[in-house]
Amino acid sequence: METREILKSLREKHSLTQEQFAQRLHVTRQAVSRWETGETQPNTETLKLLSREFSVSINTLLGTPQQLVCQCCGMPLNEDSLISREPDGSFNEDYCKWCYSDGHFVYPSKDILLDYLAAHMPNPEQLDNETRRVQFDAYLSQLKHWK
Repeated sequence: METREILKSLREKHSLTQEQFAQRLHVTRQAVSRWETGETQPNTETLKLLSREFSVSINTLLGTPQQLVCQCCGMPLNEDSLISREPDGSFNEDYCKWCYSDGHFVYPSKDILLDYLAAHMPNPEQLDNETRRVQFDAYLSQLKHWK
């Protein structure tokens, strides 16, 4: 879906008129109308406000232009419910909710995460734990959090 369709759907989902939607976002009804026709798009600050007000990630508001991946464990973040949040409730689109919670990282070191992955991830090839740790480490080392 395009941003214009997403915004209109979001407004309708909450049973808001364009005027009511505009009031919640501190913009004019005309601005909302232009968004919904695709003439313009909300600016960065308005996207942040939309995200907070309606509990939708900015990536989703923009029509999911990029595939988000947790920068700690590498899990695809293909649903807003998987994305972590900051203490103020805003989305942190860099991390999953299992790696980053309430402003804190769950895994204080890569070794602790590697131990968890080796113990809990499927092992269809029946590899020993050290081989698996080396494989996981090679992948994790490419992620922003562990660079």
